Amino acid sequence: MGQPLNVGVVGCGAISAQYLATIDRLPGLRLAAVADLDPGRAAAAVAAWPGTPVLPAADLMADPGVDVVLNLTVPAAHAEVALQAIAAGKDVYGEKPLAANSADAARVLRAAEAAGVRVGCAPDTVLGTGTQTARKAVDDGLIGRPVAATATMVTAGHERWHPNPDFYYVPGGGPLLDMGPYYVTSLVTLLGPVTSVIGAASRLRGKRTIGSGPRRGEEIPVSVDTHVTGVLVHDSGALSTLVMSFDAAATRAPNIEVHGERGSLVVPDPNHFDGVVQLSAVGDAGWRDLPDSAGYVAAGRGVGLADLAATPAGEEPRASGTLAFHVLDVMESLLASAASGAAVTVASTCERPSPVPLLAL
Repeated sequence: MGQPLNVGVVGCGAISAQYLATIDRLPGLRLAAVADLDPGRAAAAVAAWPGTPVLPAADLMADPGVDVVLNLTVPAAHAEVALQAIAAGKDVYGEKPLAANSADAARVLRAAEAAGVRVGCAPDTVLGTGTQTARKAVDDGLIGRPVAATATMVTAGHERWHPNPDFYYVPGGGPLLDMGPYYVTSLVTLLGPVTSVIGAASRLRGKRTIGSGPRRGEEIPVSVDTHVTGVLVHDSGALSTLVMSFDAAATRAPNIEVHGERGSLVVPDPNHFDGVVQLSAVGDAGWRDLPDSAGYVAAGRGVGLADLAATPAGEEPRASGTLAFHVLDVMESLLASAASGAAVTVASTCERPSPVPLLAL
């Protein structure tokens, strides 16, 4: 990959530790500087990397020693920070979603194209051996022509464990925009882009109680739907049924199943990089485990940034802004359908990301 990509991190919240660990162990990436609204939090985040500059965000983006800005801010700030990085001539890779809404996400992509810089976006979990082994099974025809998929995420809500869960319950949050990117990105990786959706949604209660940390017992308002379900119609003709909920206790449903004319797959949790893929073909008495056959081995959050660094100029990285925009458009279209009660055509599309061969990091 040549010289390592120098990474400037903006936003040093809880997720930053996982990214910093990945940056530290991959030769294609180098931690150059960090920034946060709270400089003390930024300093604490890089305590294990002494000498790492802690800068104001504007200084980090102006630093010629920073090649790419890793945007780990809250969803409401994703677009603003990305646009600042692009204006400074930097590539930018962000946490999901690409922006709090598709209009802002489109602004980011237009600005990047005009500036000649690259945009990447999480989730990159789909680049691990779990989803990629399932992708290879589909591509190799082990289930025949895909017919349908189901994707299910059920939890009682992140306020039980997160000390500052406010952003989960404002626009840009909710179970669909928080957890949906993992599932929809995996479905697009497995089955291709989505052309239309129909959905329904509900909101169980108007307030949530924080269950941990210094704000334990504090009530926060809920201004988004907290249970969303719908059907995604893929360009391939396959139909995916999606259930995303912050309102239920638990489920025994697989995270993702993919069904074809000749067999069915159980796909691991798309919030994780690895996991066992299971296959049951027509006529089989049960399920059998498939060996890992594709994907980045032992991957962690930030492998999408490493993939971007390794992608030749002019080629689309696998965890691309274009893919993230389509996923966001699909989710917003699903919410629009839930509000109107009618099917919604998804205006955007994307190329199905190229597969990842079995690669050790």
